[in-house]
Amino acid sequence: MTSTHAFWLAGRQATGQDTFDVTSPWDGRVVGKVSVPTDAQVEEAVAAAYAVRDAFAATPAHVRAAALDHVSRRLVERTEEIAQLISAENGKPIKWARGEVGRAVSVFRFAAEEARRFNGGEAQRLDTDAGGQGRLALTRRFPKGVVLGIAPFNFPLNLCAHKVAPAIAAGAPIILKPAPATPLSGLIIGDLLAETDLPAGSWSILPVPNEAMPALVQDERLPVISFTGSEKVGYAIMDSVPRKHCTLELGGNGAAVVLADYASDEDLDWAANRIATFSNYQGGQSCISVQRVIADASLYDRLLPRIVAAVEAQVTGDPSDPKTDVGPLVSEDAAQRVESWVDEAVQAGAKLLTGGKRDGASYAPTVLTDVPADATISCEEVFGPVLTVQKVDGESEAFAAVNDSKYGLQAGVFTHDVQVAFRAHRALEVGGVIIGDVPSYRADQMPYGGAKQSGVGREGVRFAMDDYTYERVLVLTGLAL
Repeated sequence: MTSTHAFWLAGRQATGQDTFDVTSPWDGRVVGKVSVPTDAQVEEAVAAAYAVRDAFAATPAHVRAAALDHVSRRLVERTEEIAQLISAENGKPIKWARGEVGRAVSVFRFAAEEARRFNGGEAQRLDTDAGGQGRLALTRRFPKGVVLGIAPFNFPLNLCAHKVAPAIAAGAPIILKPAPATPLSGLIIGDLLAETDLPAGSWSILPVPNEAMPALVQDERLPVISFTGSEKVGYAIMDSVPRKHCTLELGGNGAAVVLADYASDEDLDWAANRIATFSNYQGGQSCISVQRVIADASLYDRLLPRIVAAVEAQVTGDPSDPKTDVGPLVSEDAAQRVESWVDEAVQAGAKLLTGGKRDGASYAPTVLTDVPADATISCEEVFGPVLTVQKVDGESEAFAAVNDSKYGLQAGVFTHDVQVAFRAHRALEVGGVIIGDVPSYRADQMPYGGAKQSGVGREGVRFAMDDYTYERVLVLTGLAL
C-alpha cells in the first residue's frame, strides 16, 4: 500500500483532507500519494510567514548559513534515494537525476556562502558637495517580504532549490509550491529543512493544485513571486499583480550556431555530439535544450549526418536503467502535443531525417530540416526531443536567425574566434551566450534568465537574492570624515 506524504506547514508536517496520486510517466505506477493542504492550512502558512518576516530578516547570518550547509550535506548523504525518486515521478533517466541532485547540493552550498557575505553594507562619502559635509551614507539590502516560489516539473528538486535557498540566504520567508506532477522531490527539501534551527513559519512547502494559485498570487502578504514555467502562465501572473515584484524564468527555443571556422572533423564531431545530447536530455524538457541548429553553409553537409548519427545513438527506454539517455516526457498528453507539432511541420514541407514516432508518453529523438518559418515547431518551445537544422550564409545571417524568435533565453555559438565571441555577446538578444558549446550549459551560481518573452529577472543564488531584497540607505550626520 502506498503511504501518504505529508506536506510542510510553517516548518512542521501536516496533512489535509484530500490526497492525489503521483504516477510514473514511464509505466503509470503510483509513485506516491500526497496530502493536499486545505484552504485554512494555506492561510495558516501565509499568516505564519508574514508574522515571522521581520524576525527572520534579523536572524544572524551564521544561523541561516548553517541551515543551508546542513541541507547541502544531507542531500549528498541521500543522493541515490532522491535520484531514484526524481526518476520515478518525473521519468528522468537516472544518470540525469543523479546529476540534478548534485546541482541542488551546490545550490544550497552556494546559498550558505552568500548568506555569510551578503548584506555587508557599502559606505559612500556625501561630502562631495558642500551640503553633505560631515555625512556618510551606508547602504544595505533588506528582504522585500515573503516570497512565493512556484516551481516546474522538469527539474523537480533543483528548481525548488533555486527558490528556497536564495530566500533563506537573504532572510526572506518562503512558501514553495512544487509542480503537481512532481511534488515528492520538493517535499524532500522540507525533510531536510526540518532538521535545522530555522524559525517556525519561515518556510512552508504546499502541494496545492494549480487552481489554488490565483488566491496566493493575489495575496498582499506575498510581495515577491518567483515563477518558473510557461510564458503564458508567467505573464498572466505578472499582469494580474502589476505592483508586485515578479521574477519569471520562462520558455525558450535554444539555438546552437555552428560557424565556418568550426570546421575540423574533431570540431564537428564535438558539436554534433553535444547537440544530440542536449537536444534530448531530460526528454528535451529543458528551457535551454537545443531546439534549433543554425549551421554555416560551408560545413552544413558535413555536420548534418553527424548530428543525425549522434541523435540515433541516443539510448531510449526505461529511465531506471543507467544506460538510458532519453526517457519519457512527463505525460502522454505532452508527447501527443510534440507529435502533433512534428506532424504539422512535415505536412507543411519539413523533412523528417530520424525519429517522429510516439509510444505512449515517449517520443523518439527527432531531427527535422527545411522547416517552414511559420511552423509551430519553429516559433514555439517544443519542450520535447526534437531538433531542427537550418543552413545559413555567414555570421550575420546566423545571428539574425537566432534573434528571429520571440524567445531569448540562451544561445550556443561554436567558434574559435574570440572576436566573434564578443560580437555574439553584443548581437544576440538572449540572457546568456555560451561559446564553444550548446545553449544548455548552466552553472548554478551564474546569472540565469532571459530576454524578450523568456522572462524577467535572474536566477542564480546571489542574483535571486538581489531580486528578493531592496536597497535601503542610512545617512549618518555630524561625522569627522
